[in-house]
Amino acid sequence: MFALILVDIQNDFVPGGQLPVPLGDEIIPLVNDLQDSFDLVVATQDWHPSNHKSFASNHPGKKTFEKIVLHGLEQVLWPNHCIQGSGGAGLHSRLNLNKVEAIFRKGMDAEIDSYSAFYDNGYKKSTGLAGYLRERKVQKVFVCGLAADYCVFFTAKDSLKENFETYIIEDATRAIDPNGYVKAKNEILSSGGQIIKSEMLHRHL
Repeated sequence: MFALILVDIQNDFVPGGQLPVPLGDEIIPLVNDLQDSFDLVVATQDWHPSNHKSFASNHPGKKTFEKIVLHGLEQVLWPNHCIQGSGGAGLHSRLNLNKVEAIFRKGMDAEIDSYSAFYDNGYKKSTGLAGYLRERKVQKVFVCGLAADYCVFFTAKDSLKENFETYIIEDATRAIDPNGYVKAKNEILSSGGQIIKSEMLHRHL
């Protein structure tokens, strides 16, 4: 069984949103097409309370994109985004959800950020995704969505840690910082993951 994980394709992460990934909306037609090749499709959704400690607005005197140490972990201070129940937290209206069997929400604990679809950044809580995939007898995990250098990267990294054969579909993701993405790619490759283009997908299914 092969699974496709659609990471955080939400209104706040596309142009016009609170934390837009450059050209983030360009991937949606391809992501919709890719779903037809998979037996199992799941999605993730950033779902933050308004008092989330990753928001610069909750640290007086700090600016967006500054870095601090939060509970022993480096934390980027983000603009307020994907607040629970807000329009920005909604999955993009052009994203086809008909094949999506489950949506895993993350980042709900105000004290810790959660980039990965599997765990929060401190590995204190699991989303249950790994168990869900094992129950469905998944061997290969393919990751796409937003953003390549953050939530897609951390999802792929944890997928490898959970011993799934793991692929990032490169043309079905976009990065916040191109340099950060190069570093992320190298880490995935050195950890045993693969980076593929969508036209190579048939070789791996």
